[in-house]
Amino acid sequence: MVSETVTIINPTGLHMRPAGLFASTMGKFSSNVTIKGNGKEINGKSPMAIMAGGLGAGTEIEIVCEGDDEADALKAAVDLVNSGLGE
Repeated sequence: MVSETVTIINPTGLHMRPAGLFASTMGKFSSNVTIKGNGKEINGKSPMAIMAGGLGAGTEIEIVCEGDDEADALKAAVDLVNSGLGE
């Protein structure tokens, strides 16, 4: 298991488009991906769960990956959040 804490920087947070981008990117990995934020544990491969998490701009989240390709999944997730999720 590997994890890293990052801050959501895109101004609108994880609404539909960035949540879908995050989930589809994480879907390419076999590892389990969990987003911890706002006191919740969210399935990082479910766009609906991500949107329901209410993760807005400036929210600090911990991304946790566990599985065979966990290091690659974590790097991709962190890079995506740090890039502003395409916004």
